[in-house]
Amino acid sequence: MTISRVQLLVTCLVDRLYPDTGMAVVRILEKLGIEVHCPEGQTCCGQPAFNAGFPDDARAMARHTIDVFSASPDPVVVPSGSCGDMVIHHYAALLADDPAYAQRARDLAARTYELTAFLVDVLGVTDVGARRPGESVAYHAACHGLRGLGLREQPMRLLAGIDGATITDLPEHDVCCGFGGLFAVKMADVSSAMLARKLDCIERCGARTIAVTDVSCGMHMAGGLRRRGSPIQVRHIADLLDPDPEGR
Repeated sequence: MTISRVQLLVTCLVDRLYPDTGMAVVRILEKLGIEVHCPEGQTCCGQPAFNAGFPDDARAMARHTIDVFSASPDPVVVPSGSCGDMVIHHYAALLADDPAYAQRARDLAARTYELTAFLVDVLGVTDVGARRPGESVAYHAACHGLRGLGLREQPMRLLAGIDGATITDLPEHDVCCGFGGLFAVKMADVSSAMLARKLDCIERCGARTIAVTDVSCGMHMAGGLRRRGSPIQVRHIADLLDPDPEGR
């Protein structure tokens, strides 16, 4: 498929805590000849409110997001399986009884893509020109991407296309890290136990870097590794795929 321009739904956490990851996404897409627009009016997609049991608040944020990204017919790319799942699968259900937004929600869902799915499934790209000589990488499959969007082969194919990187298996790579957004706050003890098991697997796998498709899961695991004094890094896949990590 030939696409010359996309809109970037940057997500709250990327915008506020990991802006370099957002810039990496832009550089990846621009390297592929795609013009990237990041609408200024975007805010939270509404997933935290939805997960916390506040559907009216989630609907308000969904309507706003639909308005912002419907100003242009261009595809929407999201560097997050969780936010992507919200827009692609939950907006239409949330707004099914809203005559003004039900069809608009379905239309937006049909042209919204998680980053790795967009690169592999839409553009047909697995090599974006990234080089990581000597880097050993293992992949953790974030839950919303894996179970909500069916992201299985796409991230792995992109990682395999990184020149010089060695891909290592992560035991229980598809088991939840324990973050789950508000779950980590409301059920901290359970979340911590799940995180401890995940970190044990990470430390056994031998990789120096763990790749993720959601910075939220990455933040959770990175914090746990830091508290253990581990040198292992957790990075969003866009940071590893960045063809110009110096941002030149």
